[in-house]
Amino acid sequence: MNNTPKKSADLLRNYNDARIDLGLAGISIPTKEMLKFNVDLALAKDAVHTELNFEEIANNLSKMGFNPLLLASEASSKEEYLQRPDLGRKLSATSTDLISKLAIEKADIGFVVCDGLAANAIATNAVSFIQLVTEKLQTSNYTFSRLSLVKYGRVAIGDPIGSLLGSKIVIVLIGERPGLSATDSMGVYFTYKPELGKTDHQRNCISNIRPKGLPIEYAADKLCYLIHESFRLKLSGVDLKDNFESMRLSK
Repeated sequence: MNNTPKKSADLLRNYNDARIDLGLAGISIPTKEMLKFNVDLALAKDAVHTELNFEEIANNLSKMGFNPLLLASEASSKEEYLQRPDLGRKLSATSTDLISKLAIEKADIGFVVCDGLAANAIATNAVSFIQLVTEKLQTSNYTFSRLSLVKYGRVAIGDPIGSLLGSKIVIVLIGERPGLSATDSMGVYFTYKPELGKTDHQRNCISNIRPKGLPIEYAADKLCYLIHESFRLKLSGVDLKDNFESMRLSK
């Protein structure tokens, strides 16, 4: 029986997907590890260029009782979206006009779903996450704006949408920039009183939501906690202290 303790690197691999202690073949890494690196790099590139099936997302959300708006940023293509981040932060004139023609009733919370830099992250996580969060918020009597699906959107596009729809808080779900060990990571950003000119320090973020990352149930609980705190304190961003872990441990 081999009672040799596991190497520290082996233990670390049980808790994350980082490339740790790959070994050496001469002065380079082993061929097996180089091939795996090239595969993961190709998967990351594919994730960035993959288009999101918005119709499928819309159908799934409609089955849950949502009536999603299909919107777009000012980026006209995936290539332009990648090269011009500024256009992904702006709502297109057509989408702005569409919202302006709606009968708007101000609400507490508005969800905005963007493809971002990893469409697979949204395809995998967004619908179930929204369902979880809305179920957990049912007893709080919050009202909800029309849910928006935005093609080629960046985080800040939630501000004009939230402002036009009269949402007190806007929650943006977006595919995060893929890494070499994660191509399905979703980020969630929320902003209190969204409006043009808001900056990133006025938002809160929960990142790395994925099956092998931050569990979706945990992320939903944390978002609900932050929403309650945001309404209580009437703010979001760096001034909203995240005491979620302390709260959980005190129960």
